[in-house]
Amino acid sequence: MTQRLTQEQLAQIVTEVGGLQVRRDAELDQQQVREILQELNLPPELLGEALIQLNRRQALEVQQRRNRWIASGVVAVVLVAIASTIFFIQQQNSILSRISAQQDRITLVENSGNDLKTISRQTNPEVSYRVKLKDAPVGKKLALSCNWIDPSGQIVKQNSYQTREINTSVWDTQCNYTINPAATVGNWQVQMFLEGRQISDETFEVK
Repeated sequence: MTQRLTQEQLAQIVTEVGGLQVRRDAELDQQQVREILQELNLPPELLGEALIQLNRRQALEVQQRRNRWIASGVVAVVLVAIASTIFFIQQQNSILSRISAQQDRITLVENSGNDLKTISRQTNPEVSYRVKLKDAPVGKKLALSCNWIDPSGQIVKQNSYQTREINTSVWDTQCNYTINPAATVGNWQVQMFLEGRQISDETFEVK
């Protein structure tokens, strides 16, 4: 079946054939090039080597353009990765910044029901600093730490730990310290930190 063309297709074919004819007329065969070289007092026998060098140069330009495209793509991927990392860190910081202590108290480890304000060192008690967190991130684990500070301001004990996976936005956590009979008497302080940010503190007296 003979293919029929529309007027638009015919116009496009005429334009394409015209362009091909212009390019063909602009091309020179090797004999014409040799004659031009002779007119310019250049050795025509070097034409073959010149063509090889020209092809190499053109291939090198193509490769350089390809390398620039590849480099641009790599830079774009790196920038996207950096932006994604920054966004993730900002999201994590935003989540952590919302967490705070809803309630805190000091008790004996084996008796969590009584709040202690005064502790006798003679009984060698193990005390617990219990903190109720609010806006805890469900499905995450938190890095917490506590400082136990004696009346002179010296940190005598540090607890560092990670919670198990949180399953509720209100979360109970605790850190413990055993007060021995040689402990300094006076007002003590315990502080709790979340990722290095202090979220609560409590004072108690050791007698």
